[in-house]
Amino acid sequence: MDKERQASLSRIIHYTFHDPSLMIMALTHRSFSSQHNERLEFLGDSVLSFLIANELYKRFPRIDEGDLSRLRAQLVKESSLSHIALSIGLGDFIRLGEGELKSAGWRRPSILADTFESIIGAIYLDGGIESAQQFVLRFFDMQLNEIDPKLIQKDAKTLLQELLQSKKSDLPIYT
Repeated sequence: MDKERQASLSRIIHYTFHDPSLMIMALTHRSFSSQHNERLEFLGDSVLSFLIANELYKRFPRIDEGDLSRLRAQLVKESSLSHIALSIGLGDFIRLGEGELKSAGWRRPSILADTFESIIGAIYLDGGIESAQQFVLRFFDMQLNEIDPKLIQKDAKTLLQELLQSKKSDLPIYT
């Protein structure tokens, strides 16, 4: 990746890497190289989950653990991350192998979400937790501000289990 493209992405994400090799690694899909972004994705997933959990904990002191977990899951799910990645044009920077290029992998939600998490992991390694937090909040602040604690809804599985438990019925077995 040439310096001009690196600078372009840095402007988009509002972060300049001290170690540009971390940016390049974060953008490298496993179809492109044996040195790819999956370890950074693993790290970024955990950092993102922690930062969102921390922010929810601070912003919503009266919400219980179950509802906080559901909110976090909604915010960090693949469709949310891929939407953010698409909105900033991250797909244009992902380094993909020939097969993924032919199948438009740069638009695939899983690849976009994974790459977004990889960027978070790379920023964390490059600039620490504060830099990662600034990055994450830049993209999640609006969603966090829109949360109405009165409108938190449980997913269907949780509602079913709670109903069955209240009637002292056996819980379903999922296969």
